Amino acid sequence: MHPTPDSGPSALLDQIDQRQTLINRYRPFTDKRLLDQLKSYYRIGLVYTSNALEGFTYSESETRILIEEGLTAGGKSLRDALAVTGHAKACDYMFELLHSATIAEENVLFFHKLLEGSLDNESVPGEYRTTAAFVFSKGTGKTFLKPSQIPVAMEDFFSFAANERDKYHPVEFAAILHKKLVSIHPFADGNGRVSRLVMNASLIQKSFLPIIIPPILRAEYIDSLNASDQGNDSGFMNFMFRRQIEGQKEIIRLIEGEDYVLAGTGFPAEKPREKT
Repeated sequence: MHPTPDSGPSALLDQIDQRQTLINRYRPFTDKRLLDQLKSYYRIGLVYTSNALEGFTYSESETRILIEEGLTAGGKSLRDALAVTGHAKACDYMFELLHSATIAEENVLFFHKLLEGSLDNESVPGEYRTTAAFVFSKGTGKTFLKPSQIPVAMEDFFSFAANERDKYHPVEFAAILHKKLVSIHPFADGNGRVSRLVMNASLIQKSFLPIIIPPILRAEYIDSLNASDQGNDSGFMNFMFRRQIEGQKEIIRLIEGEDYVLAGTGFPAEKPREKT
């Protein structure tokens, strides 16, 4: 089922399904070296990229060293270090949801608690915001729901998550969850990071790969989200579909043993990596 408004079945989703079929042939993954590489790739990659998208300053190598060796980067703030360790815990929790059937309120609140628990800001860890939220970008502003409207909006969100999943392709459904949660903006801080965790939890629950968004693509990502707010979802959905495809390409290279080492996200901050 690929309900894609105005365009019928999506060619991108067809590509995703073809690659997913190939990946599934290798499951379950039993090679310990492969499993270790996959775990490191996603744990480091998701933490680094998601934090970088929000302006945190730890590089990918600094993120890896802090997570794996516990060593902070010189000249970087304690807050940025805590953002790395908190996000690493949230990623570990995300993988604990692998065998769950849906995304529940307690999961979303705990994601936020892990992300924000050590950060000194206006956001109360694990609680919805009680103040107004406003974002100003590129000369335009957006006001989100009033705090009093959030509980009902989140109730609708979790109802959708629990009851509508089978009506969509898994990657499309995960992207919709991301879009809906960002639009509600339920927290004073951390909405983007929580939304990406929710999206990826939904993906792995259906055996698809987590989506990594490199910081070099931040402008395209944000622009597609803004367009989605104006009713044009196609750019955002296609962006997420392409990111899933790129992730699949990386994993296929690894598991097919083409002398390919999955050492990092594969997307340096300066320029996108060339794909073949």
